[in-house]
Amino acid sequence: MKKEKLKKWSIILSLILAGEIIFGLPFHLARFFRPTLLEVFQLSNAQWGDAVAFYGITALLAYFPSGVIADQFSARKLMSFSLLATALGGVWLTTIPGQTELAFLFGWWGITTILLFWSTMLRTTREWGGKLSQGKAFGLLDGGRGLVAAGAATLGVFFLASLLPKEIETISPEQRRQALVAVIWLYTLITAGAAIIIWLVIPDKKTERQRENPFLGIKQVLRRRATWLQAFVVICAYFGYKGLDFYSQYVMLVQQVNEVEAARFVSNASYLRVLGAIGAGFIADRFTSGKTLLTTFLILTISYFILSSVSSTAGSLLIITNLLISFLSVYALRGIYFALFEETHVPLHLTGTTAGLVCLVGFTPDIFFYSLAGRIIDNSPGIAGFQQFYLLLAVFSVLGLLAVWVMGRKGND
Repeated sequence: MKKEKLKKWSIILSLILAGEIIFGLPFHLARFFRPTLLEVFQLSNAQWGDAVAFYGITALLAYFPSGVIADQFSARKLMSFSLLATALGGVWLTTIPGQTELAFLFGWWGITTILLFWSTMLRTTREWGGKLSQGKAFGLLDGGRGLVAAGAATLGVFFLASLLPKEIETISPEQRRQALVAVIWLYTLITAGAAIIIWLVIPDKKTERQRENPFLGIKQVLRRRATWLQAFVVICAYFGYKGLDFYSQYVMLVQQVNEVEAARFVSNASYLRVLGAIGAGFIADRFTSGKTLLTTFLILTISYFILSSVSSTAGSLLIITNLLISFLSVYALRGIYFALFEETHVPLHLTGTTAGLVCLVGFTPDIFFYSLAGRIIDNSPGIAGFQQFYLLLAVFSVLGLLAVWVMGRKGND
């Protein structure tokens, strides 16, 4: 009994590590170290966003086949290969490639992190949770992923700070470059290590419906109204999640701190993902995922509207409080929006296919969000650009609230 319990927990822990660190190279670097990153690569927000858009394009093409593949093949093999392929991209990133090469690299990551990995991870998590603990399963997954993200970021900030002079103003371009390269290597090695752990821990078993025609499942998933509503909920929540990548730059502006202090604030705030996602998961199992999502979108909307209206002279407590509230709310949304699979009665054998379609639609902001947000911020320098940025996030938070309400009213067919 103890052996089985240990085996079960080792599976979810390995999914937590792999499920977050695979996105470290494509996204964590910009989220936690954006000012340093832009300085080393000599790119504007908009230029970096244009390169990241290629991730969105290839990922968009990969999401739906990812779901079909997840319902057909071994999770252990699919995820291990994806992690190793992603780590290879990290080796390339250490050369500090130009914008054109970056576009190709992000396109590569769009394939490696999604095609063989994403829906496979979601299916394996749903199987782990069973019928009664979907909120717990997905809450643990995303909360644990947050702990991995924050831990890796904290270690990265330590590397960055230790390799930079105490007087940031005296830093040379080469010192900044070397420090960032060290952080990139850190993420690359952890990603490769996660591949080994997945290979050792995840059972190498075939799916129950492996021999069935996958196209029959696709047709069934496409006909379900709940699938499309859930996809729109994910879009709206994902806008908030992508928005976190600009917080370090915002903190530098409104708090008048240096790049290391801004990175430290965001990495520390990321620990809220553990509280937000896991807490939302347990609440969702108690009150339903739909009600929990509705309340969370409402709180997030209020927070964004406050941030869109305050100036840089507003009280520090007001700004920081609402930043932390938005962190917590975004993480809560991410922790449970996939728990809707059980609540909307998605057949277990169609989990991967449904996840593929939901993600195909829901993660489309990967294509355009960074370019859009980067231009909004660049075109109105200073606090004005960020006020418009938070207003954009507020609008999508309202739309997410409405989508959850409609889902509750219209049923799960």
